[in-house]
Amino acid sequence: MWALIGYGQVTSPPPDQRGLKLLLDRVPLDVWGWLWITAGLVAIVSSFLPQGSDRFGFFALVMVVAPWIISYLYAWWDGGFPRGWIAAALYGGLAIGIMVVAGWGEPPRPKREEPPYA
Repeated sequence: MWALIGYGQVTSPPPDQRGLKLLLDRVPLDVWGWLWITAGLVAIVSSFLPQGSDRFGFFALVMVVAPWIISYLYAWWDGGFPRGWIAAALYGGLAIGIMVVAGWGEPPRPKREEPPYA
């Protein structure tokens, strides 16, 4: 999902970027799009790593969305984007969902049986 959000930012930027002013004053939207794509790919690769190593993927997902939440909240608070709290709430919901899933304990994997030797 993160990679798709990034792809959308790179190929078809949103027409109303007032909520992202805080971010775009520092880094262009293309770069942010590629950061989203990278976070998504890190999460995908991390899902295939041994148990416990998926924390890097969860971390990448939350770290790329956090600045967007802050930017939208700031734009709403500053009055530059009255609907900024809605976007912040949506991205925040995604981030909270990721953090909840990251905190779930994983059942131990069954040990591989050794072949019987005669």
